[in-house]
Amino acid sequence: MPVLIPISTFFIGCHGLLALGLSYRVAIERTRTRIWHGASPSEVASQPNYLDHPNAWAEFVEKITQQSIVTKNIEYGVLQRTIRAHGNFTEYVPLSLIFLIALEWMQAGKGLLWMLGTLLTLARIAHAWGLIQTYGPSPGRAIGFFGTWLVYIVGSLACLYYSVQQFL
Repeated sequence: MPVLIPISTFFIGCHGLLALGLSYRVAIERTRTRIWHGASPSEVASQPNYLDHPNAWAEFVEKITQQSIVTKNIEYGVLQRTIRAHGNFTEYVPLSLIFLIALEWMQAGKGLLWMLGTLLTLARIAHAWGLIQTYGPSPGRAIGFFGTWLVYIVGSLACLYYSVQQFL
């Protein structure tokens, strides 16, 4: 059975794996810092400490993580930046992939589709890396957001162009 939108499908798969990787980083960082909700101790101060009266699941998780993951008392900014990298990814990638799907259905040029998909992939990797590694402006973040905005601009204009062509 032929795939109707093979280029879009390829980039959906790539971004699914990137989303999984970012989600994994958040889970590991939460485990290391033992901050299960929010991004800093002050944000969860009103919540009960799950270790004061742990249920069986909390005891199990604590035992496993103590044996397998080095917990740390570190600067909580890493957790905040990791959460934001994942959040930013989920804010921008879906619409960008919809551009690819729509353009492929409209039979846009393969070069345009590969260019947009590749640029989006590289931009989102650069943005996540830049955001997680440094606080504040960084080359990775700049490359990431400018690359993503370029995908938005070109994708939007291409969608408008191909849709208007259908009306003429």
